[in-house]
Amino acid sequence: MPTFVLIPGAAADSWYWHLVTAELTARGHDVVAVDLPCEDDAAGFPEYADAVVDAVGDRRDLVVVAHSLGGFTAPLVCDRVPVDLLVLVTAMIPAPGEAPSDWATNTGHAQARSEQDARDGRDPDDDIALFLHDVEPTLAAEAMSRSLGQSGTPFGKPWPLETWPAVPTKFLLCRDDRFFPAEFMRRVVRERLGIVPDEIDGSHSVTLSRPLEVADRLESYLV
Repeated sequence: MPTFVLIPGAAADSWYWHLVTAELTARGHDVVAVDLPCEDDAAGFPEYADAVVDAVGDRRDLVVVAHSLGGFTAPLVCDRVPVDLLVLVTAMIPAPGEAPSDWATNTGHAQARSEQDARDGRDPDDDIALFLHDVEPTLAAEAMSRSLGQSGTPFGKPWPLETWPAVPTKFLLCRDDRFFPAEFMRRVVRERLGIVPDEIDGSHSVTLSRPLEVADRLESYLV
């Protein structure tokens, strides 16, 4: 039985995945949802990868799943341990030597976000409308209360891999994502991975708004 290894994005911990974890576990899957040292100013992506590898232990038959900023960590894990499949869920896709602080400029994300904000008419200070607009209000409020500090240490350092790992890779795009707009991500996935993403309804916080659908998609990749 494969093990799903779930990596959160920035300023988040394993709670972000708790509904998907429960769904996959109920179906009999082994799941490792990882907490990263995101508040530690001494930790960069190598240390984030260390945390994942330590959590995995001696498990094999790994399906590594990463959300958002976790897209910078997951390929490093694939470079460290045998991984059968890498799944990026509305995640950043780094280029060799690229620092996360340069990603928005290099990909055109800032312009895409600006255009999306104009379409939404969103208050720029309303993070729920940006990240959690389709999440049940009580759960969205809990998610906001659980937000962690995010150290800036990883953002200024070049991504260390010279090439994308030789691991089969899937990308699950969220059609209602206001933070990483769908049309923008379709282009980035095509340019950086050379694949067509799979698509699902849902916001940037799709694991909270549509955990059943996310679990279904992840399970479908095992066939």
